[in-house]
Amino acid sequence: MRVVFMGTPEFSVPVLEALAAEHEVVCAYSQPPRPAGRGKKLRPSPVQARAEALGIEVRHPTSLKSSEEQAALAALNADVAVVVAYGLILPQAVLDAPARGCLNIHASLLPRWRGAAPIHRSIMAGDAQTGVCIMQMEAGLDAGPVLLREALDIGDTETTGALHDRLSAMGARLIIEALERLPELEPQVQPDAGVTYAHKIDKAEAAIDWTRPAAEVARHINGLSPFPGAFVMRGETRLKLLRARALDDADAAQPGTLLQGPTVACGTGAIELLEVQPAGKGRMDAASWVNGAGLKSSARLGD
Repeated sequence: MRVVFMGTPEFSVPVLEALAAEHEVVCAYSQPPRPAGRGKKLRPSPVQARAEALGIEVRHPTSLKSSEEQAALAALNADVAVVVAYGLILPQAVLDAPARGCLNIHASLLPRWRGAAPIHRSIMAGDAQTGVCIMQMEAGLDAGPVLLREALDIGDTETTGALHDRLSAMGARLIIEALERLPELEPQVQPDAGVTYAHKIDKAEAAIDWTRPAAEVARHINGLSPFPGAFVMRGETRLKLLRARALDDADAAQPGTLLQGPTVACGTGAIELLEVQPAGKGRMDAASWVNGAGLKSSARLGD
């Protein structure tokens, strides 16, 4: 098939690679290069960098609303467009341009977690499962009919970073299957019941509130890892908390108090910190950090 690919972040790269191995990717659309690093030099998106390495033409318009951009896309004579975490709204003229329309790879079990941050939100909400849906795109936020879906279990201490990689690989595999089976797949309209929205993660959400129940605190830490990273302040420095486990039983103590090793009291119960990242350092085992910092039981995190 002649495929137009639309994606931007690292999550999209395995999908691009899978498509390029099986089909003719005639063009890749991605968000424009952004300033990055200390020098604020323009850095291409992960999709642009990989597409160029594969010899695929890359376009990065700031909008697809103009008739010129829409005509340029239509001139590619694509059989299908595959969209995954692209970042631009597709006007109806773009949705209609490929002969078989536009397929979206979405990292949730729709209609749950439509929107920008489905992986973060699924972990933070305590979902037991998530997955990938291949959706026929229509006007509206992630509201089109689903052609193919597959679920997977979320691990007890799984972070957004780890789940991101599993879902990305799943999406790459499922889109190849969907394109092979496209004539036979029956679109399933999403039900109105069960719709939830995965709003974009705000950095203001990252501060830890130890007064919450242990299960919520652990999910908050795991769901925000590695970015933006849940944190507590120790004096003037920030300690990122990157992975944690909720404990069933714990001694009563003031929330935020170290009980034993990397175990911290919460509003109810306690969590065991598994990985942390002190300011200016790499991620490390939480027990090693507690020992290295010379912290004793009854010390508080967050003072």
